[in-house]
Amino acid sequence: MSYPIGSCTALITPFKNGKLDEAQYHELIKRQIKLGIDIVSPMGTTGESPTVSHEEHKKCIEIAIETTKGTGVKVLAGAGSNSTDEAIDLALFSQKAGADAILVVAPYYNKPTQEGLFQHYKAIAEAVDMPLVPYNVPGRTGVDMANATVARLAGMPNIVGIKD
Repeated sequence: MSYPIGSCTALITPFKNGKLDEAQYHELIKRQIKLGIDIVSPMGTTGESPTVSHEEHKKCIEIAIETTKGTGVKVLAGAGSNSTDEAIDLALFSQKAGADAILVVAPYYNKPTQEGLFQHYKAIAEAVDMPLVPYNVPGRTGVDMANATVARLAGMPNIVGIKD
């Protein structure tokens, strides 16, 4: 299994009049490509993933994949949620749409135990056949993945790194 390596931009999500500004999103990604970025990451927490609709979330991933097609730039699609079922849905969507890998933030708000974190990521990793990067951001999620939990996750074949 290959996975994206290089410098990555966490994309913001532009809005105009309260709606996703698709044209500006294309331009933002094209600018990153022109400047030589290796990977773009739509719908991570920088991209407002917890606050956009599921339709907008998926549209941003589609736009990133469409805009990077044929450029060599990879897409690390945000597929995180505080709900395991929703994260799996986003992960499966990202895989089907053609993302190169997924970035999955730790479940926010509900403060899972370390075992809960492990089971959350395990379920997502087992649902897809693509590289997965867990994202540990305790200041935003209220939970911090312990080193022992990260070590357990590292034993899964498609968990390829961590954003911490």
